[in-house]
Amino acid sequence: MRLLLITFSIALFSCGAKDKTSATQANEEVVVETTDKTIAEVLVKEIPAGKEAVLSTIYGDMTILLYDETPLHQENFIKLVNESFYDDLIFHRVINSFMIQGGDPNSRGASADTRLGGGGPGYSVPAEFNAKFVHKKGALAAARTNNPQKESSGSQFYIAHGKKQNEADVNSVEARIAQKNPGFKYTEAQRAELLKNGGTPFLDMDYTVFGEVISGLQVIDSIAQVATLSGDRPLVDVKMSIKMSK
Repeated sequence: MRLLLITFSIALFSCGAKDKTSATQANEEVVVETTDKTIAEVLVKEIPAGKEAVLSTIYGDMTILLYDETPLHQENFIKLVNESFYDDLIFHRVINSFMIQGGDPNSRGASADTRLGGGGPGYSVPAEFNAKFVHKKGALAAARTNNPQKESSGSQFYIAHGKKQNEADVNSVEARIAQKNPGFKYTEAQRAELLKNGGTPFLDMDYTVFGEVISGLQVIDSIAQVATLSGDRPLVDVKMSIKMSK
C-alpha cells in the first residue's frame, strides 16, 4: 500500500495523495497582537529536549531536532541515519504550501517512471501523539498508511511547509481536534507560530510529529517550489543525506 499525506478525514500515508487542500483560508490576514520579540522569546522557552541531525540537500542544510518525548520515533530515525539508510534517497513527493516527503528506499536511483511511496524497512512504529508537538512550519512528522492504530511508516517522513493561518482557521481546527481529543487546545506559543510562520495544523493528532527544523527553514521553501511531475515528484531529483550531529 502506498503511503501518503492526505487532508482531514482521509489518512496521510507515505506518498501519492491527490487531495492538496488545507483548512479554508479566510480572506483577511490576522495580525498577531504581540511583538516579534515576544513571540521569539515564547518559542525559545518551549523548544524541547532532543538530539540533532543534519539533513543535507543541493539547496542547503537543515538542522533537525528529534524530540526526546517521542522516543520510539527518535530511536528509529537515529538507527536509520546511522545505517546511512536515507543517503541518496529523494524527496519523492513535494507539494508547495503543504509538505515535502521522503524516506522511501525505492527512490534511490529510481527512474522517472517508477511509482514511489510504498517502500520502507518492513515494519511500522507505534503512534506517539503529543499535543505539545504540532504541525507548524518545519515540523518533522511520520507518514503512514490508513491503518486503524495510526502507526507510522518505518522510514517515510515529511516536513511541513504549509501556509500562514488566521484565527478562524486555528479556532476551527482546534475545535475539530478537540472533538476526538477532549481538552485539546493550542498554547499561546503554538497559536503564535501558526499565525506568524504557518503550518498544516489540520494534520495535528493524526500523524506523529517527532521533531522540527531548528535551522534552515529556507531550504524547505526552496524544495517546495521546485517543478513537479504527475504524482508530485520533482522534475529534477532532490537527493538527501542525513547525519547525526556530533
